[in-house]
Amino acid sequence: MPRVRKGSARRKAHKRVLREARGYYGTKSRHFQQAKVALTRAGAFAWRDRRARKRDMRRLWITRITAACRMRGTRYSLFMNGLKYAGVKLNRKMLSQIAIEDPAAFDRLVTLASENTTATPAAN
Repeated sequence: MPRVRKGSARRKAHKRVLREARGYYGTKSRHFQQAKVALTRAGAFAWRDRRARKRDMRRLWITRITAACRMRGTRYSLFMNGLKYAGVKLNRKMLSQIAIEDPAAFDRLVTLASENTTATPAAN
């Protein structure tokens, strides 16, 4: 059986890595070994930060809802509890958007939540 050399396959792999590392600073965009390390690290950071973005956005939405609730004389926890008991199934992203774009609707939600803070949970 003839010996197989990796010339073309290796060149193709190196070109792929260097193409993905295009735009990196200095050696990381020109040398295969450093480019490979840089791509691995970049991928790990990207993976981590895609998850962190979800956490950060949820924190932002909660902060906005909290501010809107305090302007109306209630607390975030009481507001969310009242909505749960009233059977309102809006997520925090939508509540935050309502608080920003439609304050009158948010006022109605606060009123609804305050009426249902001591009630039993609504049937699902």
